[in-house]
Amino acid sequence: MNTPPRVMLLIDADNVSADVIEQAVERTMTEHGAIHVRRAYCNAETAMKQQGLFKRLSVRPMVNLSAGKNSTDIALAVDAMDLAVAERPDIAVLVSSDSDFAPLVIRLREKGCRVCGIGQQGKTGDDTVAIYDSFIDLQHHQAPKAAVAKTAAKRAPRRVKAVAPRAAPPAPVLPEEVIRILDAVAELGMGNKVELNVAAERLRAAKLLGKSASSPKLFKKHPELFLLTPEKTPNKVQYVGPVPS
Repeated sequence: MNTPPRVMLLIDADNVSADVIEQAVERTMTEHGAIHVRRAYCNAETAMKQQGLFKRLSVRPMVNLSAGKNSTDIALAVDAMDLAVAERPDIAVLVSSDSDFAPLVIRLREKGCRVCGIGQQGKTGDDTVAIYDSFIDLQHHQAPKAAVAKTAAKRAPRRVKAVAPRAAPPAPVLPEEVIRILDAVAELGMGNKVELNVAAERLRAAKLLGKSASSPKLFKKHPELFLLTPEKTPNKVQYVGPVPS
């Protein structure tokens, strides 16, 4: 009996549209039957904007808090190599139209992965397509013209009555426990990976963790905000939620 291939889907969410992300997940599921790892790499603004999409597609957002050029691409590449070693995937699907991932594709192939690419039509160059074992360009579907016109009409200012400006949406409110964790382990709030034993010492000193209690269990209470790596036997934790105010 043939076992299905292990598939990891890594999405450069700052590079492709939400519509293309949804199509990519559906296409990968149809072709391979299952996706064992689903992660999207993006900045905090994109993570907040697309949180409903990520939740619906069971995609884990990997929030990059660094502001440097290509920092999100670097985070994706580093994580991809960690996963290639820890999870031993048969197929790696990279969703991006960026040509900068050529070195990553080569290294994943050397690790025994078949590397497939999915890009957004109109953004992908021929040099990007050529580096993958297979590549699909998906078309971004614009909203229907009638819906766009209706939305534009709603937003148009009225001549007979002034429209008051809308207040900015409130910043996301973090649970009190999470705020106390970030206060106790300051490096987490800066987006750094912290050794679990170091985090445990800080949490016990702040009376957030019992003497014999498990720190991974505490972090797993907030899976959308804390990432434990590697997945099977974690020894590090990283905060991936919105920047605390």
